[in-house]
Formats: sequence, structure tokens, C-alpha cells
Amino acid sequence: MRRHIPSTRALLIFDAVARHHGVGKAAEELCLTHSAVSQQLRLLEEQIGVRLVQRTARGTELTEAGRRYHGQISGDLLRLQNHTLEAMAQRADGLRLLVGAVPVLAEGWLTPRLPEFVSRNPGCSLHLQVFPTHLYMEDQPFDVGVQYDDAVWPGANAQPLMGESCVAVCSPRAKGRAAMARGDFRAAQLLQLRTRMGAWEEWFGQVPNLRAPDNLVAGHRFDLFSSLVAAVRADLGVGLVPDYFVERELRSGELVLACPHRAPSSRGYSVFVAPSRTDDLLVGAFVAWLRAAAAPPVQAVAA
Repeated sequence: MRRHIPSTRALLIFDAVARHHGVGKAAEELCLTHSAVSQQLRLLEEQIGVRLVQRTARGTELTEAGRRYHGQISGDLLRLQNHTLEAMAQRADGLRLLVGAVPVLAEGWLTPRLPEFVSRNPGCSLHLQVFPTHLYMEDQPFDVGVQYDDAVWPGANAQPLMGESCVAVCSPRAKGRAAMARGDFRAAQLLQLRTRMGAWEEWFGQVPNLRAPDNLVAGHRFDLFSSLVAAVRADLGVGLVPDYFVERELRSGELVLACPHRAPSSRGYSVFVAPSRTDDLLVGAFVAWLRAAAAPPVQAVAA
């Protein structure tokens, strides 16, 4: 079956013309003559059968069809470039580890600990990408995944990694901080994470003797923990977050615990190994290091 795919050269020329709103500047960028750019545009239009550009008093402009087409292919060209750069970055010895992780764990727990693993494996090129939380993919592109326990990855070898405890944090200058420290949250502005709208109800249910607001799902709402924590720093309200995610802010005093209670979350994390990588030595070393890093510290026994 014939594939209706224009040449990459023609698409890059069309993209340059669209970005510069003219043939002249596009030709300069691509080190081509004006006539060469114009010829490629004509060939592209003939192949597609649609007028993409038009001459006006102000120069070369895209037609409505041209604007739609450019909006569709510009992202494809960027992805093609990134895929090519990814292939160029491959090490000759093949020591590459592609890790997918849920964003909150990647940012707040995994990334700060990665220098230790890299120092132990100096020949490893580690690529950390987002493991989508709610997107089902039967064939995940990762060697290793670090995700919530209930993540779906058919055929992957899953091992429990660690649980999650959540803390309520606020700005040091928060109004009502003294009341919250006594366990009275009735006047508190609770900040919400869109994907965890029941988190406050679970937290208050596990911590005794706290006085909760009447409505536990009201308040400003955010898509990401990083945005929620930024809102807490701005004193927009009190946030409920995994304790590991705010370790640095609590140590520096940028944030404080609204009250001292830590409550275990119903969420936990597991490490998933791709079916095709179960016998890989580098993958095995990473999983072993990961589980050791997540293990609770050994308590010293008094003599």
C-alpha cells in the first residue's frame, strides 16, 4: 500500500516558511536559494493536492489548510528530531537504563538519590521519563518502572518498594498555624490534588482527635504536587503531601508541619521490571539499589 508521506526535506522547508512567514528568511535559515524553497513548496502542494501558502501584500502567508497542516506536522518533526538524537546518544557499549517513574516519586525521592547509583555504575547512561499514572499501555517502553502498586504492566515482574506516609504542611507565616498545631483545622484552607480528592478524608480518619473542616473536598485544586507545594509556600493554604516530597523544605524551614501527625496513605509504590529485561545485570543492580535505598533504616540494638 502506498504511503502518503512527503519527504523530510519538503516538510522542513514548509516548517521554516511557516515559522518565518516568508520564503526569504526560510531560505537563509536552511542555506538554500529562494527558488529551491519555492520549488519544494510547489512539489509539496502538488503531492498533497492542497494550497498551503499564498502570496499577499505582506508577503507569504499560510492558507487555512496550511495553518492546520503546520500545526499537525510541527510536533511530529520535533519528535522525529528527538528520536534521532536519542539514537545518536546511544553508547557503543549499550549501557543504557530507561526508567519510567510516577512524577511525584521521581522528583521528590528518586532523583535526589540517583547520584549514588551513578557513582556505583559510572558507565551507565540513565534516562528518567514519566511513567503515566492513568494511561494504559500494554507494551511499556521502559526497562524498569517505579509506580504505584496498582499500576498495570502486563507481564512485568513487580516487587513492592515502599509505602507512603502523608503530612499536612503549611507556610511558617500561615494564619491559624497555632490552631492547626493543636489539631484544629476547622478554619484551614485545604488545598486539593485533583487525582487525590479523597486524601484529606482518609488522612483525618486515620489521625485521632483532629477537628476537620465541614467540607473536606473544597478548596483550590491542582494537577501536580509541585504546583500544590508552591501554593503552600505562597501561603495559599495547607497541603497534604507525601513526607518524602517535602523533606528539603521542612529541613530548611521554608515549610513547617501544620501538625506533627504522619498518617500512612493507601498508596504504595512498586518497582516493575520489563519482561524482556529480567535477566539483565544492570537492571538487576538498579532494582537491588532501589530496594536498598527504600528500606527503612536498621534500628541499633542497645547492649
